[in-house]
Amino acid sequence: MRVRPHGASSHLLRFSVAMLGPYRRRAILSLVVLAGALGTTLAGPSLVEYAINDGLVHHHSMRVVDIAGASYLAVAGASYLLTGAQTRLLSSTGELVLNDLRKRVFAHLLSQPLAFFDSESSGQLLSRMTADIDVLETLVQSGLGTFAMSIGLFFFSVVVLLATSPLLFAATAACLVPVMFAAARYRTTSTRAYTAVRTRIGEALSSLDEGLAGVRVIQAFRQEQRMTEEFEERNSRQFDAEMTTVKLAAHFFPKVEGSGVLATVVVLVVGGLLVHDRLTSVGAVAAFVLYIANLFSSIQSLSQLFDLLQSSGAALGTVVVLLGTAPSMVDPPEPALLPATGALELHSVTFSYGNVPAGGEGPPGPGVAGASPGASSTRSARRPELLDVDLRIEQGEHLVLVGPTGAGKSTLAKVLGRLYDPSDGSVSFGGVDLRDTSLAELRERIVVVPQEGFLFRGSVLDNILVGSPGAGEQEARQAVARLGLTGRFGELASGLDTDVGERGSHLSAGERQLVSLARAAVTDPAVLVMDEATSSVDPGTELALEHALAALTDGRTTVTVAHRLTTAERADRVGVVEGGRLVELGTHDELVASGGYYARLFAAWQGDTTPTGAALWR
Repeated sequence: MRVRPHGASSHLLRFSVAMLGPYRRRAILSLVVLAGALGTTLAGPSLVEYAINDGLVHHHSMRVVDIAGASYLAVAGASYLLTGAQTRLLSSTGELVLNDLRKRVFAHLLSQPLAFFDSESSGQLLSRMTADIDVLETLVQSGLGTFAMSIGLFFFSVVVLLATSPLLFAATAACLVPVMFAAARYRTTSTRAYTAVRTRIGEALSSLDEGLAGVRVIQAFRQEQRMTEEFEERNSRQFDAEMTTVKLAAHFFPKVEGSGVLATVVVLVVGGLLVHDRLTSVGAVAAFVLYIANLFSSIQSLSQLFDLLQSSGAALGTVVVLLGTAPSMVDPPEPALLPATGALELHSVTFSYGNVPAGGEGPPGPGVAGASPGASSTRSARRPELLDVDLRIEQGEHLVLVGPTGAGKSTLAKVLGRLYDPSDGSVSFGGVDLRDTSLAELRERIVVVPQEGFLFRGSVLDNILVGSPGAGEQEARQAVARLGLTGRFGELASGLDTDVGERGSHLSAGERQLVSLARAAVTDPAVLVMDEATSSVDPGTELALEHALAALTDGRTTVTVAHRLTTAERADRVGVVEGGRLVELGTHDELVASGGYYARLFAAWQGDTTPTGAALWR
């Protein structure tokens, strides 16, 4: 995911202001308290000027000095209280905004279609939710109050200095100019550096995520060393990026501190000359030195926070880019209602990942906004996964899709279930284009069951209820009973209350698939689209799966991507997919009699031989 250039600062500011919208009153109150804290802070040097000029120089009155001292203590105490209140208000408001931001990013990711995740690294997306928002968290907890106070102190100190003595301010400004130029240059270079850091962190997290997810394969094939070296390489790139920011900071911060010392010396020398020539007072020079201390104190604080501010700006930029990626699948303004039953039809459907036809040019489709150029160009160069497919599946019919690996069977199944939208053509149910209805209603009518069902942490019952948000325990148990799985699940340690572990690790592959079928039964869809559920399971579980499948598909429109010809033999019709085209379509007997690919495949299967792809397609 590419980050916008630093010229998008105004966009980030508008985004931040919009996020503050629900907490406008808290933000306004914070500003009021901030103004009070600034007023009390700036009052101190004026009281010193009053004590020196009126109490010591002109009237030699200790009473004036005592009044000024007591007043100084009062405003210092008020400043302490107001600054603490302002920090608490700002930080708590920031935490509320970050809480909303986390929820918004997660909901936004879940709203994206599969095409988005095809082109995005899971590690980079994880980085947006963790590392990037954690940087913003650090800013809120450690520096937001200081930042706001320092910004206000800087600008108001400049105003007061100019009003106190334009001549002394001119001398101070001469020391500020180099700092301003250095700050402008630092901002440009550090923005690029911190953006690179965010990218490198995402790459390192991606490597970590991949290593942990594939740990079984890594250990089985003794790939620990290779994966460790790959992580070390990405970690080194992150280290180099971090060190670039350290070097930039090491050059910039000493300039700020040195300028503050120089400005104080210049003011004392120039101020002494002005006092000698009776052009200003001793108290004014003393107050001016204190105001300069405030000015450069604010600059110093901002300088110390600059690393965090730049890192936070880069982190917020990546999050804003992510939130700016509009989902390609959204409900139309007036969604059409899908009928309870009907035929499922494909009309001249062509599909390619990235929605770019083979050999075509142009930007990636809406589903992959923000994809890296490399990923987009790789997708674009590929031939379409599906090409000009026409198909009508009648209500209650069982269609099985067969064909060689990479032919487009699974892609066709996903398009039928609208996990992807076709590049050209349309898919309709009961005469209604699937793009004209709401996704919620679509998912109730058409359910796609993958070959390996994903299970979430929790119990078996919890995972079955994923199939229907409004369902309760009674509906789940009824669905299990309809599939004849009550006894099978009863054999588990705690029945339906058995904890499935992370990604279903406590269950076998077959048991995980049984949960997926029960999940689909709770949904009770009109159309079921699935990879064959009985592949790679033990014979005992396969029998339970066969019975459950028979109950689940009875009277229901079913599309199955088949890996075993026993499934195709029992289906109403068989579709042969090759090169993204539907090249054969008919009943099992019709296709065997035709002598085509399916007939050769079936004959080889009956002879218990394994035909090669070349032999089958001759």
